[in-house]
Amino acid sequence: ERALNQAGMQPRVFDSGESIMMRLEHEQPDAIVSDIRMPGVDGITLLSQIVDVHPDVPVIIMTAHSDLESAVTSYQTGAFEYLPKPFDVDDAVALVKRAVAHSHEKRASGEPQAEMAQRNAEIIGEAPAMQEVFRAIGRLSHSNITVLINGESGTGKELVAQALHNHSPRANHPFIALNMAAIPKDLIESELFGHEKGAFTGAFDRKIGLLQQAEGGTIFLDEVDRIPPETQVRLLRFLKASEIQPLGSPNSFQIDVRIIAATNRSLDQEVKKERFREDLYYRMNVVQLTVPPLRDRTGDIPALARHFLSRLALQPGLRSLGITDEALNLLRSYQWPGNVRQLQSVLFRAAVMCDRDALTCKEFPPVSYTHLTLPTICSV
Repeated sequence: ERALNQAGMQPRVFDSGESIMMRLEHEQPDAIVSDIRMPGVDGITLLSQIVDVHPDVPVIIMTAHSDLESAVTSYQTGAFEYLPKPFDVDDAVALVKRAVAHSHEKRASGEPQAEMAQRNAEIIGEAPAMQEVFRAIGRLSHSNITVLINGESGTGKELVAQALHNHSPRANHPFIALNMAAIPKDLIESELFGHEKGAFTGAFDRKIGLLQQAEGGTIFLDEVDRIPPETQVRLLRFLKASEIQPLGSPNSFQIDVRIIAATNRSLDQEVKKERFREDLYYRMNVVQLTVPPLRDRTGDIPALARHFLSRLALQPGLRSLGITDEALNLLRSYQWPGNVRQLQSVLFRAAVMCDRDALTCKEFPPVSYTHLTLPTICSV
């Protein structure tokens, strides 16, 4: 309130969502800033009520309990912006000014703000780097824009792609994930575009390609840098015209599929080395989203560890296990070259070997995981 006053605005503060809704019956402000967790009605419910009654009022949602669900739900319910705590006060003031300017533009044009649907997803992360990912998912999920996801192996790029699909209007249609490195090069075109009977040696039957199978939905191309040059040409044609031509077929036809691609390499370098077409790179790199490595978000390790342990408890032969604070501190001290996937594997091994009710440092000895050593920093 003090900061907004000093910025020349006239803020009014309310102690509950109910009180602000009563005020909105008589007065419409230029912008609203609301927490999520508060007494009475929560911030998301309040946001939904405001959007229903006053769709032109921009609402900024802020919270200290930031996760993907709240970020995406905020955007899809109609939030103007999502502001995770802690935040810089000057940045918050600038955001409110932008919301006010947006409100004035909306009123001048008479353009209403559309209501959005809520969906669930499962990505864990409170680190600032993950908050940027959540915000990007919230903004991009209702778009058909091609997205290129960058990130090291094991960071969860497919989860991000799945979240983009789950929170989009395409959610009720197929999501098909394809790892380009796992398919023999001479079969990639057939897998993607399909083929007619007799199109090549061994093509005994007609095959519908994965792009056609994903009609109306999303196809996720992991390790897209591994696509061979001849397939890159056909994929470029699809991205230009949404048109495919199965191998051996004289006809082409249009389909509606969103492409999300991912790579753990620098496509810029692949283009310079002439291993990846420059025009295809620009078609795919419309929006670039980077998933941070686990070493840059070690504060998320406790939540990730408990999440993985709860999932492991559902497997036959395993049981519910806790994990001590000392063990969590030990895991947070490691660099995790294999990222979240490596953390999951280490926890699985520890859970199998544990004969107590909680994992301790004993379950994580100072042995080499890949090329780095897990240090011993706690006593047992």
